[in-house]
Amino acid sequence: MLGVLGRAFGEIDTFTEKQPRSTYLTRLLDSETFITLAAFDDGHVIGGLVAYVLEKFEQERSEIYIYDLAVEEECRRRGVATGLIEALKDIAARLGAYVIFVQADYGDDPAIALYTKLGIREDVMHFDIGVAPRGAA
Repeated sequence: MLGVLGRAFGEIDTFTEKQPRSTYLTRLLDSETFITLAAFDDGHVIGGLVAYVLEKFEQERSEIYIYDLAVEEECRRRGVATGLIEALKDIAARLGAYVIFVQADYGDDPAIALYTKLGIREDVMHFDIGVAPRGAA
């Protein structure tokens, strides 16, 4: 699945060069706040979705954030991404989440079209804030 994500985002090294150790993956996959789904065709992964459950502070509820969603290029326009999101909606309902949200980049017209079909668009700004180096005061 990491290869599918890397190819789709044009970041193959980011997704495959420093893959996590088994202990890290086991802890992540056992977490109640991490969801991953894979789509298969003839035993091969053709799509993947990674999402996180975010527990809210203001009310006793949670929301789910789709962090990564990708489908192999030759398998697109076959409902794979929609199927992954539909499966996530079932999981979200079982977990009692009140909403699923996802970001799309300007210019990523296929993603924007998919998400527009499935949800309500909000225009927001996204900021990456650097982390202080370890050991810094």
